[in-house]
Amino acid sequence: MAKKIAEKASGASVKKVEIKHLRAGKDDKGNDVNFVDSTEVKLVDVAIEDAEAQLVNAEARVTELKADIAEYKKIKG
Repeated sequence: MAKKIAEKASGASVKKVEIKHLRAGKDDKGNDVNFVDSTEVKLVDVAIEDAEAQLVNAEARVTELKADIAEYKKIKG
């Protein structure tokens, strides 16, 4: 799912980000468009922490998949 990330204006000294979760689709005329599924606002530090945690999980998943592929190739010969 695609995202559009932008700084969220706030009067506070703490910065925030607005994250729009997008999905691709077609409008009534058949043109490709992006629809906003949801929008969330986070403190920028929280957004960074969340993204870093997601990256750790993704890297672990890649390692797991590489091991699976190696096992499949052993079986294949």
